[in-house]
Amino acid sequence: MGKKKVPDLYRAPFPLYSVKVDPDTGLVIIAGGGGASKTGIKNAVHFLDLQLVGEYQHSASLLHSHDTDTRATMNMAVGKGVIAAGQDGTCCLMQFKQCTQKEGKDANKDGKSKQQGNARLRAGKGDKCGQDGVTPSGNVSDMKDETIHISVTALAEVQSDLNPQDPLQKVVRFSPDQSLLLTGGTDGHIRVWEFPSLKKKFDFKAHEGEIEDLDISPGNKHLVTVGRDFACSVWSGNQLSMSLKWHETMSQIDEKTYRYLACRFGKVEDQKDALRLYTVQIPHKRDRKHPPCYLTKWDGRSLLPMLTAPCGTEVISSLAVSDSGTFLGLGTVTGSVAIYIAFSLQRLYYVHESHGIVVTDLAFLPHSMRGKNIKGNNETALLSVAVDSRCQLHRVARRRYFPVWLVLFFCGLLVVGVVLLLQNLFPGFI
Repeated sequence: MGKKKVPDLYRAPFPLYSVKVDPDTGLVIIAGGGGASKTGIKNAVHFLDLQLVGEYQHSASLLHSHDTDTRATMNMAVGKGVIAAGQDGTCCLMQFKQCTQKEGKDANKDGKSKQQGNARLRAGKGDKCGQDGVTPSGNVSDMKDETIHISVTALAEVQSDLNPQDPLQKVVRFSPDQSLLLTGGTDGHIRVWEFPSLKKKFDFKAHEGEIEDLDISPGNKHLVTVGRDFACSVWSGNQLSMSLKWHETMSQIDEKTYRYLACRFGKVEDQKDALRLYTVQIPHKRDRKHPPCYLTKWDGRSLLPMLTAPCGTEVISSLAVSDSGTFLGLGTVTGSVAIYIAFSLQRLYYVHESHGIVVTDLAFLPHSMRGKNIKGNNETALLSVAVDSRCQLHRVARRRYFPVWLVLFFCGLLVVGVVLLLQNLFPGFI
């Protein structure tokens, strides 16, 4: 199973760092680039049209390419037609929509700049987050057909990291109700803005060193942050509520031998009010013995640990949770991709070095997009992107089950057959 090859769903002309799926439009959005270095590698956000081919296979085609000038998008969040993209030390907000060619041209006539709160509203041709329904040559760019295309409009830009040496936003999230925009960066600060007004709500030092990941629970009750300082912290607003201690259930593991890498909240299938938090722990230092990485499942309300399980000796680089909360996706620094069952933390699917280089982001296909079952006859499907410019789709085919009545029927036939055989071999057996 670990030796199989996964065909590329799409290959971009630049390294990929982020992938998201917009369930409202059905678009797969991937982003990355070569950064500010003058290597000729572009920086862009690509909008892909994902189609189901048959019962199990998928295809993707490029609908639109949005140029991000000299800045590569390293991370992003998507919600209700808005992209929040981490580019260097800023968070660039863009609005996207599917429209006709005429609407796209009209949308790009507005090149005025505005000021809103403490955020700069930017638009125009030379803009780093600019509107680009039209290419610099004046032609509509990268359209699938002559009538429908993607229009991208710059909304705002906020400073999300103030590291004096090399500012870099590491993570961005919308709250589940999209009332908040949250970012974390290399300066160790968590910054929270009200959305869409972009009025800054919180700005506090959460960790010593870089922020690795963050997530916020439904109802915005718990904000969980992960830093490179070995801490996984739970916040209520900007006040520290508690620090998670996964190693307390693993007496053989010293506190400083592992650090947290990622955190995600997830639903519990068939339990409306239940909530889970999942964290990934990786070795702080690598040695020849290759110690395992660990997955921990926490109760999302009490934040008490429920289960911890090893998840292989390859260092984990990314984590995703399916919208139903049934599956977890893991990517590694060596390019491997795995899917785990959230309930038991058992591995269901694994491809060794599917990408051959670090997996930078993962995203599950939602249960339905645009009212259609885009997963087909697959139990789940996971998108992965990597620095190798490839976007792949990993599928787990739906397992086939025999009805109980059919099993009982065949068991009955087997018993009758055995009795008749014995009667034939040994007359008078019955």
